[in-house]
Amino acid sequence: MNHAALAAFLKSRRDRVRPSEVGLPAGPRRRVPGLRREEVAQLAGLSADYYTELERGRGVQPSAQVVAALARALRLNGDERDHLFRLADRPVPPAAHGPTAHVQPALLGLLDQLTTTPAQIITDLHETLAQNSLAVALVGRRPPPRGPEASFVYRWFTDPGSRSLYPAEDHPHHSRVFVADLQAVAARRGSDAEVTRMVAALRRRSEEFAELWDTHDVALRRSDHKRIVHPTLGVVELDCHRLFSEDGRQRLMWFSAPPGTEGAAQLSLLSVIGTQDMTPSSGSPTS
Repeated sequence: MNHAALAAFLKSRRDRVRPSEVGLPAGPRRRVPGLRREEVAQLAGLSADYYTELERGRGVQPSAQVVAALARALRLNGDERDHLFRLADRPVPPAAHGPTAHVQPALLGLLDQLTTTPAQIITDLHETLAQNSLAVALVGRRPPPRGPEASFVYRWFTDPGSRSLYPAEDHPHHSRVFVADLQAVAARRGSDAEVTRMVAALRRRSEEFAELWDTHDVALRRSDHKRIVHPTLGVVELDCHRLFSEDGRQRLMWFSAPPGTEGAAQLSLLSVIGTQDMTPSSGSPTS
């Protein structure tokens, strides 16, 4: 691994990104035209010290997940993203698969514009790729990707703790919708090994999933009305909307509430509260 080349490339890309492109204010005292180191770290979900070590070429070896997060934070195009993986001595993953997938530029551009409402980009298997700050405040920061557990659907049926995001009485609805959506994704992908492995594992681990899968209900999750349990605001009622990429592999999700409703007032409070009551390890991004 060429630490010096990696450090130089990261700095050159950081200098190129304007704060407004990633939803950050330019500010009157900004000394650099691009992003600050701590801003890149924040956008990538890293500590400022860790990113600083990377950019100084101090021998840090980032994981594939960290490289993917940096590619998204720095708004790299496909060629730049692949180059970053090679500089970090990591295998270049397929462009549209899994939690290290390169976020489609059109969706990422829209996410950057959504500064007043919670929004995030997920894969068709409900792996979180990118979040804005309000999404982090609402549902928590995405957990470190690790195999099938990167999928919120997988965690929903295998990790009871993931269900704390929704009131218990809503769990049966979400289970049905998750399975129907996965049925549609499996059909769209065809003989896809990733989906086949996930379905087989879920059938083994969850009787609830197996029973719902055998109903053969099919429906892509395009929109929904959700009640989300927030540690400070309580139960927040919101409408969840989704915009699909052209190939259907990625989805931009955003939350809204009709003006004058309690949900709208809670969203306004969310921007004030921020993430002060949310810890990165406790959040489970919703899908």
